[in-house]
Amino acid sequence: MKAFRGQPSIFTSRSAEENRAELEVKNLSLNFGGVVALDNVDVSVRTGELLAIIGPNGAGKTSLLNCITGYYRAQKGTMAFNGQDIFHLSTHHLTGLGIGRTFQNIELFPGISVLSNMLLARHVHTKYGVASASVFSRSVKREEVRHREVLEELIDFLEMQAIRKQLVGSLPYGLRKRVELGRALALEPKLLILDEPFAGMTLEEKEDMVRFLMELNQAWGQTMILVEHDMSVVMSISERVMVLDFGKKITEGPPETVQNHPQVIKAYLGDAVKI
Repeated sequence: MKAFRGQPSIFTSRSAEENRAELEVKNLSLNFGGVVALDNVDVSVRTGELLAIIGPNGAGKTSLLNCITGYYRAQKGTMAFNGQDIFHLSTHHLTGLGIGRTFQNIELFPGISVLSNMLLARHVHTKYGVASASVFSRSVKREEVRHREVLEELIDFLEMQAIRKQLVGSLPYGLRKRVELGRALALEPKLLILDEPFAGMTLEEKEDMVRFLMELNQAWGQTMILVEHDMSVVMSISERVMVLDFGKKITEGPPETVQNHPQVIKAYLGDAVKI
């Protein structure tokens, strides 16, 4: 695995308020007809933390992420981000507040380039209107320069210089996962939510992604929620692990404590085998 590089200037220069990412979810319940997806789930995230959420298939992990990011509307509970009630906010408003995410199934535009996919994410930071854009005013030029600076820094950080102009649909799966991470980071999120970012990757691609995520968290101070099935990755990079099973939180704590918890072992592999 390659060593960390120098800290990117744009993202590490953000103020404490710009980096603040305090999430508080309490008693969240989500039902689909008679199916209980989430049952009174609590989750909290502190600024600069990397929280992993694990659990067997169908445990409610993605449902929880979808509630936090506005794709699902829970029937009960409270959600606050940096002290603001976000329970009824739309996905667009949550993105504007600084909550960005990647998806379990890649949600990119395959017919346009890597750079164009990432540029689309900058719309949340665009302040000019049609009139000023049509004459390409000085303020528009300044904004466009800023957008390009952010994207160039991310492309360099994620080592995507060689593919920047390629169509996303022509890229192998692992690189598309990297592009999706780049697009999420182009939002300049305070809280970055990652839904199975390692799924379908080769060992080398996983090593690269681990390196990127560790540097994001440790050097950039990026707050993250990670949902992942690869336990070796989860236990090596997470500060705290939360475990869901059948929509209920069964435990949370440091990785070394969680991986030896009897209910966690039973949920994954039965009573006799450890993770």
